[in-house]
Amino acid sequence: MINLSGKRRIRLILLASLLILLWVVMGISGGGEVYARRIYPLFYALLTPFSSFFPFSIGDCFIYGSITGLLIYLVCSLFRRKPFGKVLLNMVEYLAWVYVWFYLAWGLNYFRQDFYRRTQTPYASYTVDSFRSFLTDYTEKLNRSYVSVPTLDREQVREEIGALYPTLAKSFHLLEPDAYLRSKPMLFTSLMSGVGVLGYIGPFFLEYHINSELLPEQYPFTCAHEMAHVLGVSSEAEANLCAYLICTGADDPAIRFSGYFSLLPYVLDNACRLLGEKEFGEWTDCIRSEVKVAYRDKAAYWQARYNPVIGKMQDVAYNLFLKGNNIPSGQKNYSEVIGLLISFSRYRPNGLMQGVSR
Repeated sequence: MINLSGKRRIRLILLASLLILLWVVMGISGGGEVYARRIYPLFYALLTPFSSFFPFSIGDCFIYGSITGLLIYLVCSLFRRKPFGKVLLNMVEYLAWVYVWFYLAWGLNYFRQDFYRRTQTPYASYTVDSFRSFLTDYTEKLNRSYVSVPTLDREQVREEIGALYPTLAKSFHLLEPDAYLRSKPMLFTSLMSGVGVLGYIGPFFLEYHINSELLPEQYPFTCAHEMAHVLGVSSEAEANLCAYLICTGADDPAIRFSGYFSLLPYVLDNACRLLGEKEFGEWTDCIRSEVKVAYRDKAAYWQARYNPVIGKMQDVAYNLFLKGNNIPSGQKNYSEVIGLLISFSRYRPNGLMQGVSR
């Protein structure tokens, strides 16, 4: 039997209370929305100034440091023959505190109201005909937007994207970027490229990370996507929608092209499922040749960096993670951006990201 000190007993009671509170918020309809609008802004106001002092990712250091520390603690404890029950309790308690920190600092955004209820956007039925209508409009804009993007001033792009977010943030009930919000480099870029990760949010300190190996035409969309997560978006489809609207609403032609070009994989995924082989081929024939070349070059570029073994492991793990956090479609959620766009195109309030009409 494990004897608990008075201080530890108090700590465990506090931990249990916080866990129960989190699970109640997750289970109550509207609980996640109250958190996102009332509580999350406090964490955002505290953590983004703190994390901005560090040019490197303190979130990555925390994650990898925790994994390393737990393994060292386990090995040393076994070597010293400490009671296994006590060792296990210590490790479980530490992981439970990490769990609490994750959901308090950002993770409860997964339990917000969905896009349609939160923005009062009428749901438009997603049919083959509505997709065809979207596809015709999108393809025309994609072809017209094409520009060669050999280089890009990433800091300037980040600033322009941040300047465009307030209008969208107000309508979508998101936070607005503050002066402290900046992208961070990944701690292990080659590892992230090996599993196909272009960017991710650091939920523990509200940092967002951009893969330094991104192609110039991918950077604006990825930056806008990850920024959306920090501003309160948990759905990958909605983060794609935000990135698309922000990028296609920009004045810079390179940023606009990134918006249309980066949506292409999700358009292709939907077209493969909804269109017959003949119609699919006819559509792809309509895509501008320079866009096709850029898409093939991008695919080859990332394929050369991809590790299929760890890549598939990461896909399985992330798919399970999303499904366990109120996103039942898992990684398929990324492609659901098309359904959001079809509904949004019928909603588009005056003055909101008029770039979607370019």
